[in-house]
Amino acid sequence: MKIKIITLLLLTINASLYAQNFKGLVNIQKVDSTISVDLMYAKSDNFVGEKMYNFNEAYLHPKAAEALKKANKLLKEINPNLHLRVYDAARPMRVQQKMWNKVKGTAQQNYVSNPANGGGLHNYGLAVDVSIADSRSDTLPMGTTIDALTPISHIDREGELVKDGKISKEAAKNRLLLRTIMKKAGFRPLRSEWWHFNYTTRSDARKNYKVIP
Repeated sequence: MKIKIITLLLLTINASLYAQNFKGLVNIQKVDSTISVDLMYAKSDNFVGEKMYNFNEAYLHPKAAEALKKANKLLKEINPNLHLRVYDAARPMRVQQKMWNKVKGTAQQNYVSNPANGGGLHNYGLAVDVSIADSRSDTLPMGTTIDALTPISHIDREGELVKDGKISKEAAKNRLLLRTIMKKAGFRPLRSEWWHFNYTTRSDARKNYKVIP
């Protein structure tokens, strides 16, 4: 009985801490319930190899969340059977530090923002990692998994990747669809990760928004 009470107390404390961290941000699914969420860092099946989050909800700054809602609407106008799936959104800076400690000194460090330099836009709730899923909840082929930190994930050489057989024409087409709707909604793609989109610039974020501790 005591163990259950302690466990419940710890869960309550964690929920309170994360609610405080995400103050001023909004739950994506409360903005648009048709956007699915599968946070990759709430599980161990990610490039870090361990669970980094003790929460399962995806949060964004209200402006970014509304833009994501717009992107999802644009996608459904093209194909009503498709919807956006979010794999990462707002990320506390303390988690960013843990990620950096894992990849520092490896080839993967070029894909992770250094907290010492202010982190990245995930740490402000102004970036989102996203893909496209169908009515069966299957994600469309994109050529790589959501967090494959390799040159095959780069968006500036997709023609070459198709020509070399590294990704399919279908994957390239799906990536282009994702970029098209996200850009129309106000997001900016990241050259090295087909799934990553920023709502603003780092300089603007550091000047006008608050980092998530």
